[in-house]
Amino acid sequence: MKFKRSFPFLSIITYTILLTACHDARKLPILGPREAETITTSDGKITVDTVYQTIPDFKFLNQDSTYISNEQFKDKIYIADFFFTSCSTICPTMHRNMKTIFEKYKDNPDVKYLSHTIDFKYDKPSVLKRYAQKLGVDGSQWQFVYGTKDSIYKLAEYSYLVAVMEDTTARDGYVHQGWLVLIDRQRRIRGAYDGTNPEQVAQLMKDIPVLLNEDRK
Repeated sequence: MKFKRSFPFLSIITYTILLTACHDARKLPILGPREAETITTSDGKITVDTVYQTIPDFKFLNQDSTYISNEQFKDKIYIADFFFTSCSTICPTMHRNMKTIFEKYKDNPDVKYLSHTIDFKYDKPSVLKRYAQKLGVDGSQWQFVYGTKDSIYKLAEYSYLVAVMEDTTARDGYVHQGWLVLIDRQRRIRGAYDGTNPEQVAQLMKDIPVLLNEDRK
């Protein structure tokens, strides 16, 4: 499906796949925009440091009608995605695959999950609660969140680099990319995986322990 705007993940994903295919023992790449920053050290030396894009502060209602923010994800790694509960195309496959990852790391408090609905008209917290129950998810490790169109769509496109939009000509009224986005403890994007592709989901499962080990060093 074509989108009206071009999004950098199309090239970033290709880069990530090539990188992970070539390196077994590796450090995951840091994805997304970056810029150089000039820093003066305490001894007066001037150095240039690379500053990476990070996920900004956020605050959304979750499936329990409770506000959650980035504080619930502080010092954790997490997988983020964008979906809507009435989606009849890619979302069911995405979340079945994400549920497999959830079950594998269910007992690890350092791994969390954050699913943002893009249906700001219908997917209120009570709807998200029923969806989570149907999926067989409970507890605080996997959060399903609702926010205004402006807040969710901007976060998707400019922070997670995922395309989302309303489209009255689409089958379910919305179109979006099905990336599962891996975020590190510093809120940086460390990987993005097609949630409908079994091979890429399997790669994500392999990359989670790599990122966990990296952050312990």
